[in-house]
Amino acid sequence: MTKALVKSVGVANAALALIPTLAWAQAPSDTGRYDWEPHMMWGGGWYAMIFGPLFMILFLAVLMLAAVALVRWLGGPWSGPVLPHHSTAKPLDILRERFARGEIDKEEFEERRRVLGE
Repeated sequence: MTKALVKSVGVANAALALIPTLAWAQAPSDTGRYDWEPHMMWGGGWYAMIFGPLFMILFLAVLMLAAVALVRWLGGPWSGPVLPHHSTAKPLDILRERFARGEIDKEEFEERRRVLGE
């Protein structure tokens, strides 16, 4: 029994040693590897050289626009710049309003009206 066991182990070891060799022998060769694929410079793949960078720039632009839109949306409504209120009232009208409110007396009103009139 011992001889049979040693013989079967020897056969099993020989079979295991041949398995990688058999797998390598069945692997396809690289001789015709690029015959059917489009090449970058020989036509078929030239569009990747042109449209690849364009699509990358387009993708980055869309990504930035989405980020700006998200920030604006999260920030709430924009009230715009705060501009000083410019009055269209004439200086004499303002002087009359100040006199009517009692901010200036009659003498100051007459003096300023005379200065504005000149």
